Amino acid sequence: MTLWDYLQLSFVQNALLVGVLVALCASLLGVTLVLRRFSFIGDGLSHVAFGAMAVAAVLGMTNDMLLVMPVTILCAVLLLAVGGNAKIKGDASVAMISVGALAVGYLLMNLFPPSGKSNISGDVCTTLFGGTSILTLKSLEVWMSIALSIVVVVFFVLFYHKIFAVTFDESFAAATGAKTRLYNLLIAVIIAVVIVLAMKLVGSLLISALVVFPALSAMRVLKSFRAVTICAACSSVLCAAVGILIAAAFGTPVGSTIVVADIAVFAGFSLIGFVRSR
Repeated sequence: MTLWDYLQLSFVQNALLVGVLVALCASLLGVTLVLRRFSFIGDGLSHVAFGAMAVAAVLGMTNDMLLVMPVTILCAVLLLAVGGNAKIKGDASVAMISVGALAVGYLLMNLFPPSGKSNISGDVCTTLFGGTSILTLKSLEVWMSIALSIVVVVFFVLFYHKIFAVTFDESFAAATGAKTRLYNLLIAVIIAVVIVLAMKLVGSLLISALVVFPALSAMRVLKSFRAVTICAACSSVLCAAVGILIAAAFGTPVGSTIVVADIAVFAGFSLIGFVRSR
């Protein structure tokens, strides 16, 4: 089959649509998280989402997002609250919640295997590293992903200047009257939503790549916040589309293929930045 033939398949079209939207959302907020050294939050919340997904599977829920989404958002808010405690620093709170959720989720799946699931290890591996589930999306999942992605993009556009201020000088932004706690809370909630959407795309252990790689790639050649954000979004969308098409054509894991594409772009941008600096 040619590339055009693959593009005519409805499941490939759905995967491309959702994959591109998720990659776009992750890259938009990825620049802010990388600059504020919060990129580890994506990794922590992905483990929380895995734990919630395991609980949903044990309970036999047909739509696990009804449990995964609120639990992940709640943990994002909790991380902000605990991270501000002098006794438990931000990185320690992320480690506590993420590793705890990962351990509890895997333990529950082994103690109470979901009905009809005989290969628990295979299911866990697919959830952690991504498989071909993005190519078997249901119409409800597609529309939910579209709606949530629109919310993320609209939020970023409307509050761009506030996000910019909080990213570079939170203390100054607070001194000027900006509600920095509210914006930090909104960013955490939005990241939680993106993490849940990305679970079917790249798996819970590879989600951070969608957040970190596009931002770091753009920073190798560009300096302004706006330029870096736009470049990160474009490169992330391109890598997601290329990765999904390659995975559909050659049967490779979707998540790993997208991440490899991101690595290749990062290497290319790094080379360009090195040449320009000489």
